[in-house]
Amino acid sequence: MSSATALKCAALLGASGVALGAFGAHGLKNVISDPEKIRTWETASRYQMIHAAALLAYSATGRHSRSVVGLWTAGAAMFSGSIYCLVLNKDVFRPLGPITPLGGLCMIAGWLALLASP
Repeated sequence: MSSATALKCAALLGASGVALGAFGAHGLKNVISDPEKIRTWETASRYQMIHAAALLAYSATGRHSRSVVGLWTAGAAMFSGSIYCLVLNKDVFRPLGPITPLGGLCMIAGWLALLASP
């Protein structure tokens, strides 16, 4: 995977992370009153932004590991995306519950792929 692809993935995760984080900080309180759910949303947003920043930094190195980029991108999307959905409506999105830990495992695997890459 090229550095340009990693940069595009970083930009997509970063832009959506800022938008969803802003919604969580300003609009979510109008929809959800449970402070635990709001903290959970913040966690999803934080992990998404951390991995957007990691992808941005990785793209600047010029290294090209499809595993690192793919695992971080998929992991952040699955982990954070499933949490956003579950916070908004746990009953409707209950089938996405098992996706959250799989996303977390993908993010961890991405870090381990970075460790193993040349």
